[in-house]
Formats: sequence, C-alpha cells, structure tokens
Amino acid sequence: MFFLLRMAFWLGLVLILLPSGSSQEPPASQVGASDAISAASATVGDFRQFCARQPDACTVGSHVATELGHRAQAGARMLYGFVTKNIKPNDVGSGSGARSGGSTADASQNTLTPADLVTPWRAPSPHKAPNHV
Repeated sequence: MFFLLRMAFWLGLVLILLPSGSSQEPPASQVGASDAISAASATVGDFRQFCARQPDACTVGSHVATELGHRAQAGARMLYGFVTKNIKPNDVGSGSGARSGGSTADASQNTLTPADLVTPWRAPSPHKAPNHV
C-alpha cells in the first residue's frame, strides 16, 4: 500500500514537471510578486498558530513523527547491518571480477580454501590375482 502511495506521488511530480506540449500561450498571471509574498507569509503565520487551535492534532502528529523517526532509524540500522555483513573486504575497491566489467566466471575463480583442495583419503583398490591355468 505504501509503495502505491509513493509511486503515485512520484508519478504526479513527474507529470507536473513535464511540459504541457500545447502551443498555446498560458494566460497571463494576475498575481504579482508582492501578493505572492504576502500570501506566503500569511500561510506561515497560520501554520504557527495551528497547535494553538488544534492541540490534540498537534500531539498526535508529534507522536506519529517520533514513531516514524524510530522506524526510519531501525530500518537504517538493519540496512547497514545487511550491507556490512554481506560485503567482503576484497569486494570494495578491488577493481576485479564482475564489478569491473569482467565475466561472472572470472569473479568465481580461486574461491577454494586450502582445506577444500586437500584430496580425501580413499582405500587402495584390491588387486586381483591373474588367472593362470
């Protein structure tokens, strides 16, 4: 669900920033710079008084913001732990293997340890006596 909301937000932002594609001139704006500045300052002043008008909404909003901050920190810790646990020291800045454009076969070579290279013990095969008649 959160993915859909995020996708809708980014898609809406992209659609707003895309050019309209019409050759018509937009209508002339009748709002001056001083009008826009006074409207923005009035909006900021109204936001400052929001907690005085709606103290319950402000309290719940602060709890939600705190909880979201804690979840973001926990997610960042989990991601950091995953990345540091799964990256090998030779992966960072080695310049070899798949990271530098080599094939995956090159990246998987020479991965055996000396214990892996030791041949396991096998019993000698029994010798058969030749049949002389």
